[in-house]
Amino acid sequence: MSAAPTPDSLEQVLRPAAAKVGLDLEAVTVSMAGRRGILRVVVDKDGGVTLDEVAEATRVLSHALDGTDVMGERAYTLEVTSPGLDRPLTAPRHWRRNVDRLVKVTDADGRSVVGRILDVDDQQVRLDVDGSVRSVRHADVAKARVQVEFNRKDR
Repeated sequence: MSAAPTPDSLEQVLRPAAAKVGLDLEAVTVSMAGRRGILRVVVDKDGGVTLDEVAEATRVLSHALDGTDVMGERAYTLEVTSPGLDRPLTAPRHWRRNVDRLVKVTDADGRSVVGRILDVDDQQVRLDVDGSVRSVRHADVAKARVQVEFNRKDR
């Protein structure tokens, strides 16, 4: 039986293929379901990903994988999806894609703040926290997630 594929080897194949269709490769995981592997690939782009784009990405990524032996001889199912709402915000592009959304940010000391993303650059994010603007450096963020809003008052 061949060795399990590594995330790095998969990303080397999948990242350029995703870029060909204008998508960012956000995550790659492999798990086993019986004798079959399940390769889950998360893709995204500014403005979000449509179902048609997920279908196109599936075709392109499958073709890229077929051209290599990165998955070995193991049977697998390829699942391509967009990130869920619970995805942590870990890169400036994640923050940028969520401008005007409410987020909970926790720093390395465990202090949390909830605010609306105003704008983002490569160094920091500016939040509206109860009417006051607060800047938070990306390097100071331990954890950040978008908060679900069912009844936004100002819309």
